[in-house]
Amino acid sequence: MRATETNDALTQRLADSGLRATPQREVVYDVLLKKRDHPTADEVFARVKSELPTISLATVYNCLETLVQCDLVRAVNFERGPTRYCPNLRPHAHFHDEKTGRTHDIDLPPALIEKVKSVLPAGYDPTSVEIIFRGKATKS
Repeated sequence: MRATETNDALTQRLADSGLRATPQREVVYDVLLKKRDHPTADEVFARVKSELPTISLATVYNCLETLVQCDLVRAVNFERGPTRYCPNLRPHAHFHDEKTGRTHDIDLPPALIEKVKSVLPAGYDPTSVEIIFRGKATKS
C-alpha cells in the first residue's frame, strides 16, 4: 500500500470510531508498517522520536492503544513480556523465538483456522483466534 492509501485507510478507520487522524497517530502507524518486526511501545517510541522529537512515551502508548481499538493493529502478548504490536490483520499465528526475542508471522491456511474453531464447545463463535508458537530456530 502506498503512503497516501495507508493514510486514507487510517483516517477512515479512525473516523469510523469517532476519532481523527493526528500527526502522532500517523507517524506511529507508519513506523509499524515500515518495519514489521512486532516492536514494543518503547521501540516504537525510539523510532518515532526522529520524526517527532517532542513526542512523549505516554503519547506513543495512547496512539498504540487507539490503533488497537480501531482494529488497525493487533496487540501481541507473550506471557510476562511487554506487549508487541503487529499491523498484519490477516488471520495468522506468531512464532516467538525465545533465543533471539524475534517474532515472526506465520500464515495459516483458512482450512486450519476452521479446524481449530471446530473444537470449540457448541454455541460458541470466536471473534478471533490467537496461536503462538514458542521455541528457537534450529540449525539446518
